[in-house]
Amino acid sequence: MAVSLKDPQDGIDELSEINVTPFIDVILVLLIIFIVAAPLSTVDVAVDLPVSNAQPQPRPDKPLFLTVRQDLTLALGNDDVPRTALQARLDQQTSSDRAQRVFLRADGAVAYNELMKVMNLLRAAGYLKIALVGLEDTGQSAIGGAAPLAATQP
Repeated sequence: MAVSLKDPQDGIDELSEINVTPFIDVILVLLIIFIVAAPLSTVDVAVDLPVSNAQPQPRPDKPLFLTVRQDLTLALGNDDVPRTALQARLDQQTSSDRAQRVFLRADGAVAYNELMKVMNLLRAAGYLKIALVGLEDTGQSAIGGAAPLAATQP
């Protein structure tokens, strides 16, 4: 945008412009800095997660425990259940009440992705209230010192 300021008495022509080139240069430098710095702000660090010290939730009168054993077999309560019959057995145990909470226990040697597969089976069966059961950290030694934690909700 140019504005011509002529003084009729001087005969000198003046031309006044707004120069935006330095502004654009500064913006481009800032853009490059943010492009370089953004990937550095995400950190992938291997972490050994601690034992939960959350307050135990009160247990229902008749909790429904689903256990994933070390050999990846499932047990509903004390009875073995095949993965294909899980939904039918859950419906039988809960009288098709899918709002009931399922307490999920897993052996420490079970891989995380196997635990997620079981959680996906529960979700596909319509059971969305899942409580993870772990050990409570009581501050005692690891051998016999951990008390069962009722459930921690995800």
